[in-house]
Order: sequence, then structure tokens, then C-alpha cells
Amino acid sequence: MDQTVKESKAQKSEGTLRPTKKQKELLTFIEDFIAEHGYSPSYREVMQGTGHTSVATVSLHINNLIKRGHLAKRDRSARSLEVVNSSRDKSETAPITPKQLKASEEKWLVQKVEMFFKDAEQSTVVSEQDLDRLYVLTGALKVLGLEGASQSFNTRLSALKKRKEDNQYAV
Repeated sequence: MDQTVKESKAQKSEGTLRPTKKQKELLTFIEDFIAEHGYSPSYREVMQGTGHTSVATVSLHINNLIKRGHLAKRDRSARSLEVVNSSRDKSETAPITPKQLKASEEKWLVQKVEMFFKDAEQSTVVSEQDLDRLYVLTGALKVLGLEGASQSFNTRLSALKKRKEDNQYAV
């Protein structure tokens, strides 16, 4: 069986056909226009923005994109085009997987945070800058998946914050 026939059947089974090059340009223009303005373009704006010479041609492409499942349109409503399964949606909702730390890296990082905590706890005055640094470090531990270490440092961070507040109000 011919490769293009196989691809066509695979696309039909997925429910939508891949857009042609011209249709992809039209989709990209509509998507960008909506992102910039907050509403969909008129057919004339699409015509001017994509270099077409006829609104009828734009209408033909848009209707084909609707049939193929790439666009949706509310009946009898102006500026009602919506991009279905936009490429922006896919990139924005793609899950972010954090880099996994090696055990040696985890140990090193926790030791560095411990060092900063000891310095802050041993100083006579806790500065706002020290507190900010420690908040960032404990947050980073949490983001990196080191929940236990983050929790243990949070209790120490609360004690330092309380100590700073007590010193601030002492006369």
C-alpha cells in the first residue's frame, strides 16, 4: 500500500486530517491574531494577513479547516473562529519533568543549605537578605523533590524569622 494512503488513513482514524501548507499558514495567522487581540480575525483581516486576494478563497480554506476539525465556529456570530487543539495549548500544557539529582548531588546541596542556615543562626542579627536567601533555598529543595529536607529547614526558617521579628521590636 502506498505510504501517503497509509498516512491519510491514519489521519482519518485520528479524527482530524493534517492541514495543508496553506491551511497551516491560515491557522497560524488566526492563532497569532487571537493571541494578540483576544478575539478572532474577520475574513477580510485573514485575507490581508495571509496575502490572499479573495475573501471567497479564505472562506473556502476556513470551511475546510472546520470540516477537518482544526477550527470551530459559532453559527451566525461574527469573529467566532476558535483554533481547536492549538500548538500553543500543547506546548503550554506539556508536563515539565525536573532533572533528577544524583544522591551525591542531593547530599552536597543539603550540606550547602545547612551551611547557610548555621551562618544565619550563629549571627547576632538576622538580616532580611539572609532570610530571603534561605526562603529561596528551601523552596528550591522542594522544587527539586527533596520534600523532607525542605520541611526540616522550614521549621528552622520559622525560628529565624521569629528571632528577627523579636529583635526588630526590642528597644
